[in-house]
Amino acid sequence: MGIGFEELKKRRKKMNIFEIDFPEEKRIEDVKKKQRLSLPDFVFNEFKKKQYGIYGHSGVQICEWTKKAIRNKGVCYKQRFYGIDCHRCMQMSPAIAWCQENCIYCWRPMEFMKKTSFGKKEVDPPENIIRALIPLRRQLLSGFKGNEKINKTLFKEAYEKFPSHWAISLSGEPTLYPYLPEMIKTLKKHPEVKSVFLVTNGQEPKMLEKLWKENALPTQLYLSFEASNKKLFETINKPVYKDAWKRILKSLELVKRLPCRRVIRYTLISGINDKFVGETAKLLRKTRADFIEVKAYMFLGFSRKRLMKENMPTYREVLGFSKKLEKAMPEYRIIDKQRDSRIVLLRYDRSRYENIIKGKKQGKT
Repeated sequence: MGIGFEELKKRRKKMNIFEIDFPEEKRIEDVKKKQRLSLPDFVFNEFKKKQYGIYGHSGVQICEWTKKAIRNKGVCYKQRFYGIDCHRCMQMSPAIAWCQENCIYCWRPMEFMKKTSFGKKEVDPPENIIRALIPLRRQLLSGFKGNEKINKTLFKEAYEKFPSHWAISLSGEPTLYPYLPEMIKTLKKHPEVKSVFLVTNGQEPKMLEKLWKENALPTQLYLSFEASNKKLFETINKPVYKDAWKRILKSLELVKRLPCRRVIRYTLISGINDKFVGETAKLLRKTRADFIEVKAYMFLGFSRKRLMKENMPTYREVLGFSKKLEKAMPEYRIIDKQRDSRIVLLRYDRSRYENIIKGKKQGKT
């Protein structure tokens, strides 16, 4: 049973780590000498310690499930749910250290994600980012070469082939990157790319409209949504924008109309947002999203400085919440689940998409 937010604040106040404060001069700023947005040394070093490959304002990291797949230790829920190639997944972000929210459940170091706008002249073009991140990914994978327990066929494909799945998420908020439409179109044109997933917090609905207008929607769009009312949203997401709640509602409204595969990701946090089934169902039904994922908050990374282990739901709790959600939304039904990832997948009965992505056809917009 997770502790509530008021109790959490009391505990954190005693521990003196509820808020992390970095010196002002060390926060993200433009690197004028390079004429490009980059990371100050202390931020760069933090990401390197966590085994990120960094290029300017972009980054890549090898997912733990990719590592497991190469060692025949299982695959991620995205392969199970959607058929993506876990071992050929490229987990990256063109805005590695910038976000407009400070979510309490985020395992990333959001405390130094202060910049919320990118000028076109201060960012790298998509082609440069893609070209730079590929060798960085290979470098991160190279340590597996001497491992006798790996699946050599999967490793060879992961290491030598162009990634077939691109997850534009990882860290920061990718919709801040002004050339996002060009990046997605470039990736979708590549013959080796089967799918492109974009994960957003919904704070830039204008960018979502731009993706639609420019025929640059991803194969699958993820919208993170964890709060069914404004007060809860401000408690969990700690947004930067004053009109943040209106922005997320606008994005939820857009989800209903966007002509691509659409997923609502609901991160369940025990004691925080696990009692709002009715309110949540009311908002989610309006989106007519093709899929809804209910996933447990995981007590990992920097989130351990903001939440308690008791806030991490068990698989049984995630499944129980999902069943309540299913009952409240008769047009949705549970179609799959994965215990290891503590996640449950619901599908909209009228969706034109099956959950498994069989080819590039489903990615056309």
